This record gives sequence, structure tokens and C-alpha cells, in this order.
Amino acid sequence: MKLIIRVALAAMACGLLATSLVGCGERRPYAESAATEESARLRRLLREQPALPDGFSVKTREAWHAPFPKMGPSCMAAFQTASGRPPVRSLEAHAAASYQGDVLGEVAAVGVAVYGSAQAGWHLGELGRAMDRCPRMVAAQPGKATRLRSSPLVVPDLDGDVVSRQLRGRLNGYPYALDVVFVREGDKLLSVVHTGLGTVDVHRTAELAKTFVELAR
Repeated sequence: MKLIIRVALAAMACGLLATSLVGCGERRPYAESAATEESARLRRLLREQPALPDGFSVKTREAWHAPFPKMGPSCMAAFQTASGRPPVRSLEAHAAASYQGDVLGEVAAVGVAVYGSAQAGWHLGELGRAMDRCPRMVAAQPGKATRLRSSPLVVPDLDGDVVSRQLRGRLNGYPYALDVVFVREGDKLLSVVHTGLGTVDVHRTAELAKTFVELAR
């Protein structure tokens, strides 16, 4: 009888959580793959058509992965999405890629996620709140301290609903910079990352964001 009660309670919990970002059982809060025709089309789009700013290789690489050793739940929510693993609620298709820049350690990365039921805007709001609750990245290791502070990032002339931040500081002891931009374009949610050792040019970040928004239209 106790076992039956525990099973029933677990089922009730899963039902209550079914509409949230975090699922039960085998469900995962972030997408890992999407073998759909639309996902394949998005991958081709990222591989064949981006008119990237000067200095970026046109050859696509795998999705960027956040290099932070430890992240709290809010930072995790934002940087999982930036790493090409968007939230799965109402997700219909997604693709991600990265491109090498000509500055030391420079990388541009993009993720495109297509949502149904007008959920792209809802997820953007959640990402904005997550970034507000992720003001810094700190990980103390002997000789390899990671200390990055987040601050507002203005991306001029970018249409649509936008959440953007810049992180500056040190990663594993080295100077490190990262710009991250989330944009809703219709039923699509885009993540754009521009990162490098030392610093990155925010004007190039803006160029990248506008390029990928135009591509997604």
C-alpha cells in the first residue's frame, strides 16, 4: 500500500511539473537533439548562408559550449540555451553552430530554436530573469581563478525583443570576454555568443546578432 501511495504521489508531481521547464522521469529541461525536417533546414541555413562579418570563417563548427566549471540554476538556464540546448517546452525544431574568428580565441556562436503556441516570447522572458539572477561567475582554483562579472549590453538597431549581457573578467586565470544576446524573432528564439581572450568588439557582436536575425526571418 505504501508503495502504491508513493507511485501515485510521484505521478501527481510529474503532472504538476509538466508545464514547467523542468520535467519528470526521462524528460529533460533542455533540448539535446531534434531530428526533424525543420531542424535539418535550420542546420543547412547556418552552414550555407550566413554573411558573417569580416574575419570569421564561413566553415561551421560544433555548437559552442559554456566553459564555466560551475553554474547556479539561473546561470545554467541561460548558458545551456546559449550552448545550443534551448528549453524544450513547446520546442518544435532547433539548430546551433559556431564560427572561428581571426582574433586570438575569438568565437561566434548561434542557436536558433522554433517554438509553438507563442512560447518564444515566454522563454525570452525567463532568460531575462535568469540573467538578472546571474550577476557573476566565480570559481576559485589554485592559479586558475574564474571571476567574471555581468553588466548590461546595448545592441543598437536590433529589432525584436532582446535580452543581452556582457561578461568580463578572468577564466581559469586568463583575461576573458563574452557577449551574449537572446532575441525573439516571431516564433523563433535566437541566442548569439561572441567571445574571446582579453576582449571582444561589441560592434562585431551587434553585427553578428543582426546577421543571424536576418537569416532566421
